[in-house]
Amino acid sequence: MSLVVGLTGGIGSGKTTVADLFAELGAAIVDTDVIAHELTSAQGAAMPAIVRAFGTAVLQKDGGLDRAAMRRLCFSDPAMRKRLEAILHPLIRGESVARCRRAGHAPYVLLVVPLLIESGAYREYVDRILVVDCDETQQIARVMARSGLSEDEVRGIMATQAGRAERLAAADDVLANTGARDELQTGVLALHRRYLELSRRADVQGHA
Repeated sequence: MSLVVGLTGGIGSGKTTVADLFAELGAAIVDTDVIAHELTSAQGAAMPAIVRAFGTAVLQKDGGLDRAAMRRLCFSDPAMRKRLEAILHPLIRGESVARCRRAGHAPYVLLVVPLLIESGAYREYVDRILVVDCDETQQIARVMARSGLSEDEVRGIMATQAGRAERLAAADDVLANTGARDELQTGVLALHRRYLELSRRADVQGHA
């Protein structure tokens, strides 16, 4: 399997933007959020178990998951969130690992896991952890601008995630996303070169 870099960061930190920049440079991207949306779409593999656990009130008309309804349910009752996670997380993890293994054509894989630090379940599958970092004020402003959520709702989501200090302590690499896009691109390019070198070293050692 190629070198696998686990990409994480708090909500609103810019993980998707960073992943897109790495993809432009040739990295393979495996995004657990994308997989989660696939699993909870109409005919998604997770939907039968979700309906059994939560009923039809969390369904959209097309049979996919009503994410807003589920979000309200999970934030009002932590037990419901744990029940949903028990259904989704093993499916997401299994599909993520399978996609990483199929990405052997790429020099390295970026595995995007928003809750990588919190779950701990992906640590054995990643060779390095890359944290996209910004301050909480920027996080809140970005999420409010893109989603229409209130500040209290955004803070509620952030409260379920690891704190900034905890993420930084777990990081092998940190990418600051606090300024202009060209600064971010410069940081991504530097890390891309580093990951190419690490991938080459691993390949040489693997054939030694």
